[in-house]
Amino acid sequence: MNPEQFSPEHFDWQFADGVATVTLDRPERKNPLTFESYAELRDTFRALSYTPAVKAVIVTGAGGNFSSGGDVHEIIGPLTEMPMPELLAFTRMTGDLVKAMRACPQPIVAAIDGICVGAGAIMAMASDMRIATPRAKTAFLFTRVGLAGCDMGACAILPRIIGQGRASELLYTGRMMTAEEGERWGFHNRLVAPETLADEALVLARSIACGPTFAHGITKTQLNTEWAVSIETAIEMEAQAQAICMATNDFRRAFVAFAAKRTPEFAGD
Repeated sequence: MNPEQFSPEHFDWQFADGVATVTLDRPERKNPLTFESYAELRDTFRALSYTPAVKAVIVTGAGGNFSSGGDVHEIIGPLTEMPMPELLAFTRMTGDLVKAMRACPQPIVAAIDGICVGAGAIMAMASDMRIATPRAKTAFLFTRVGLAGCDMGACAILPRIIGQGRASELLYTGRMMTAEEGERWGFHNRLVAPETLADEALVLARSIACGPTFAHGITKTQLNTEWAVSIETAIEMEAQAQAICMATNDFRRAFVAFAAKRTPEFAGD
């Protein structure tokens, strides 16, 4: 992928100063996802693993909403007519989007305003950080359409963010989580005014992009892989990971800069 020339068909893409911004941009329908946009988002996040020029990613929605989830007419309707093998292919494809978001080394900041439900809530959940406005409303709606709450990794990831009991309530009831609840429970890192959301997300993403991006990728890998290991194994994994980072040029640059009492300039190598 050349991030400066990349022009996706099903969402907007902007790239500057190491930060890529993915904007779900069907505002007239509150930015729903389709079969095609799922696939293109999955492929894009997969490609980011091989795109070191992109150092951080912002995911957001156009028109005052994040995403209304899977399009009722373009996804949910057709799903009711599919045989089981095609249904499984679809659910694996949507799960692959979450896998790709977690596997890419770039930290992902979700900037959430308005409606953030269904698969939109999943994309927010799969991001590394979430900044929201007070009018953000987040819901995992699957049970309200007769489906299980265990969709796209929700039963694995959501309890680790907000706790088992709170995740259980949201996944069983499908109710809206208010912005205030989301911040109090740790789903949102912080709440900001709607008019400053884009700027706040960009400041955070740029601060990450200016850091030691190779080391950031190591941090993200460890955050993912240490979910399912013992403390002893995690400590050994981190010892090996940190030793790898100590062999980078960024580590040496930081030492030289700190010794000279100046801010280090990282290059991601």
